[in-house]
Amino acid sequence: QVQLVESGGGLVQTGGSLRLSCAASGRTFSTYRMGWFRQAPGKEREFVAAINWGFGRTYYADSAKGRFTISRDTAKNTVYLQMNSLKPEDTAVYYCAAGFQDRTVEAADEYDHWGRGTQVTVSS
Repeated sequence: QVQLVESGGGLVQTGGSLRLSCAASGRTFSTYRMGWFRQAPGKEREFVAAINWGFGRTYYADSAKGRFTISRDTAKNTVYLQMNSLKPEDTAVYYCAAGFQDRTVEAADEYDHWGRGTQVTVSS
């Protein structure tokens, strides 16, 4: 049974940084893609970044390019999202997700497994 557990959220001021972690367990993820999504109140869940577990190819939403970095530690089965230069509009619940690599990167419904999320709040 796949489990994804996020951590690292919190309250930060505009311009600050946070690093989110997603601990994955329950199977071998070599053929998977790991993604980060976020959902703000009253808005749809949106893609933030993703990484292919095997070769480490990365993908970013336009809103994340240049500010966020996704990475993975295969020995720890953990995916990270380093978020710098945070803005109030980054405030959301951030979710870790896992899905096969041959699916659409940005489509939330093409990821099979989800964590419970971690709250990120950026104050102005």
